[in-house]
Amino acid sequence: MADEGDFDSVDAGASTTYPQQCSALRKNGHVMLKNRPCKIVEMSTSKTGKHGHAKVHLVGIDIFTGKKYEDVCPSTHNMNVPNVKRTDYQLINIEDSFMHLMDDGGDTREDLKVPESDVGKDITTRYENGDSIMVTVLTACGEELAIAIKNQTEK
Repeated sequence: MADEGDFDSVDAGASTTYPQQCSALRKNGHVMLKNRPCKIVEMSTSKTGKHGHAKVHLVGIDIFTGKKYEDVCPSTHNMNVPNVKRTDYQLINIEDSFMHLMDDGGDTREDLKVPESDVGKDITTRYENGDSIMVTVLTACGEELAIAIKNQTEK
């Protein structure tokens, strides 16, 4: 029997992915390809062979890097699907290329870098112009990325 103090850390046990049958996946949905969270951009199913299952050919784009991945899987097998979450934050400040963001509940965070993409350039430009903007942050598999911005509308 183990001692009580053997655990360094504990989390809630929420998984970053969940299984879903390959045939139930849909275009524009998400799937894990080569251990990366991807958005499905192409899907095709081949007919069953003499001895086998129908195969599903998946093409996905990594939601964080934009890299293209492909995989073939029997339609009856399970694939991992990432838990993808979108959150809108109000941009308060940019300091040392880190964004200061506030959520709907008034909680702030300062741990997200301005992305090195067109979205990042747009965020910086609009911030410097004094625009009041909302930043949409995509979270999956322990990674986060600002993927979109929109002008904040007064409530």
